[in-house]
Amino acid sequence: MIIYFEVDPKMGKVRLQALYNRCCSNYKLNVSTNWCDIMNRDNNLGDMPAEEFRRYGYEIVDRIADYFEQIESFPVLSQIEPNWLKQNLPGNAPASGDDFGEVLHDIDRLIFPAVTHWNHPNFHGLFSTSASSVGIFGEMFSAAFDMKAMLWRTSPASTELEDVVLDWLRQMLGLPAKFEGIIYDTASVSTMHAIAAARERIGLNIRELGMSGRNDLPLLRVYCSEHVHSSIDKACITLGLGIQSLRKIECNDRFEMIPEKLAEAIEEDTEAGYLPICVIPTIGTTSTSSIDPVDAVADICAKYGIWLHVDAAYAGSAAVVPEMQPMFSGWERADSIVINPHKWLFTPFDLSVLYCRDLGELKKAFSLVPEYLRTSDESGIKNGMDYGIQLGRRFRALKLWMVIRYFGSEGLASRIREHCRLARTFASWVEASPDFQMMAPVPFALVCFRACPSGVDDLDSLNETMMNEVNASGQAYLSHTKLNGTFTMRLSVGSIRVEERHLEKVWNILKESLQKNVS
Repeated sequence: MIIYFEVDPKMGKVRLQALYNRCCSNYKLNVSTNWCDIMNRDNNLGDMPAEEFRRYGYEIVDRIADYFEQIESFPVLSQIEPNWLKQNLPGNAPASGDDFGEVLHDIDRLIFPAVTHWNHPNFHGLFSTSASSVGIFGEMFSAAFDMKAMLWRTSPASTELEDVVLDWLRQMLGLPAKFEGIIYDTASVSTMHAIAAARERIGLNIRELGMSGRNDLPLLRVYCSEHVHSSIDKACITLGLGIQSLRKIECNDRFEMIPEKLAEAIEEDTEAGYLPICVIPTIGTTSTSSIDPVDAVADICAKYGIWLHVDAAYAGSAAVVPEMQPMFSGWERADSIVINPHKWLFTPFDLSVLYCRDLGELKKAFSLVPEYLRTSDESGIKNGMDYGIQLGRRFRALKLWMVIRYFGSEGLASRIREHCRLARTFASWVEASPDFQMMAPVPFALVCFRACPSGVDDLDSLNETMMNEVNASGQAYLSHTKLNGTFTMRLSVGSIRVEERHLEKVWNILKESLQKNVS
């Protein structure tokens, strides 16, 4: 008896092998070519065959397109318990490799349940971000080229496109032509490099002699507001300055750094023999998106000769909106500025830009060229490896270039403008309700608020319970901060797919939760 049947390669090699073993013991098995391709795949020492790559590539693009179309049907936060994924994965890698159809099957079965959907339009926690489809295409090309952008010679496209696209972005932001940019992965790394350049500029030969074992170094001071991002603390740790070098300056009732307090701190530290090296005001602080008075801070930095680094990682993208550029007054006086297009310019994570007034100062801090990296075409070219701790650098500029090309400066500005409108709309609902209150101004697209119904003694517990219920529902995701010691909910608007109806959904869930918890 002979059985003929077609085999779907999506079944996977393991299941096909089991089927073969069951059948061949009793019957002569005549299988299709697909089966032979799968069983003989391990004899190929090259890559996935082109036809197979093309077939699965089309399928993956279809899956991603379906994902974006259906994303609202998924819970925003993953609903699995800790260690669920680990427990459902084998303890060892496959010896001979799996059929790729089986891998895709496990994306659905194992990976997808463990995904928190940052691209969901109801992801309102932390700083809401999202990747555009065009940016994803850029990532695909970047992965395919797989270039290491350390030298111009190893990566002409990446090196030159980075300069071009960052100059485009500079113009869109309204920054002067003297600013030149370099791309890193995150703002944490960008800011660390800025502080390192500031440390190098003070002329204490730290690059050569280091800091340990020296008795001729005073305490070096870095200043920021009390609402600064934690990456500043980590940068001081990493650079050997230590947390004791970081001095946080008091803020006003709008959560903005008080310039007079900064000046007093610098005077005190100078008299104590400390050496101020860097001040970091923020435009769009993490907790409240408040705006430090950069112009006033720049006056103080100019007076004392201190490096001015502006942290605009979140809000910097909003400067592409022409009418919002006055909110960035003073940043053109900075020595360095960090902006994250992966936060609010719809560019897939990760891509952070550090702009410097004089990029040569950054190069002095980091340039190191061993013999095996010397080339004959060094005159007049820019090698990315000279401007940071990394040698190899990804082709990140490509996705940002594709995003700007596709949406245009006006398209990007329109989307950010709409996000700010949506945030103000949500804030207006809070202000109009006797059971809620605003906790901070809304200069950009972040709303800080809390429930404050009468007759409730422990409002912090109530608000934490409400936020946890919203998040556990899977319908939306909010995060929190503490302002003046008070538990405060944060709603961030930034998804390229967000609409007013998504905020209406969150508002209704919050009101329902409040009614349930106070009744």
